[in-house]
Amino acid sequence: MCCWALKYSNIILCLFQFFKKTFILKPMIKLIIGIGNPDEEYQNTRHNVGFMMVDYLAKKLEANDLEFNKNFNSIVGKGKIDKTTVILVKPQTYVNKSGKAVSKLIKNLKLKIENLIVVHDDLDIPFGNTKISFDKNSGGHKGIESIMRALKTKKFYRLRIGLAKPALAKARQQSDKKRDEFVVKMVLSKFSPSEREELKKIFKEGYEKLLQLK
Repeated sequence: MCCWALKYSNIILCLFQFFKKTFILKPMIKLIIGIGNPDEEYQNTRHNVGFMMVDYLAKKLEANDLEFNKNFNSIVGKGKIDKTTVILVKPQTYVNKSGKAVSKLIKNLKLKIENLIVVHDDLDIPFGNTKISFDKNSGGHKGIESIMRALKTKKFYRLRIGLAKPALAKARQQSDKKRDEFVVKMVLSKFSPSEREELKKIFKEGYEKLLQLK
């Protein structure tokens, strides 16, 4: 091969590698974190609705491999929404220390923070409703505060599942102590049978909203 032909082929190869690296998209990966407390006494409580949503998603996406991962101190599974890989996670760090597990997952899996979705309970949204938020304050949720501190940003998506009831509005008009006592008792209480039935519709609505984030 003559000199100019060899030089030309090397240029073509370099251009091919450049365009391959720059424009060929890597498979999208979404990380969905459900916030909750791991102990048996907290199962099916209002504060664990994030865990419950992840369990719903695992069935919906046929992610039957949910199991404890020691490295991440989390229960982890994998599914797909169309061509998007979805990693489902239930941190076992307790709500207030959720950030420790989330930051480790983001770092080790080399994921972009904008591909993170956190599912959690929310006392500012009426029960029966859900809301997608991005780049919003924690609203006083200790688990979300922990994640924001660990990631040093609030620029991630959240699926907020409403828990607010009329009784909560009344409690907020009382002293700080009585209000806080009411909130703790409320979020650690279990859903009633009728509420659990309504959760099916709530989770379905939440899933449909997650689909819009693809």
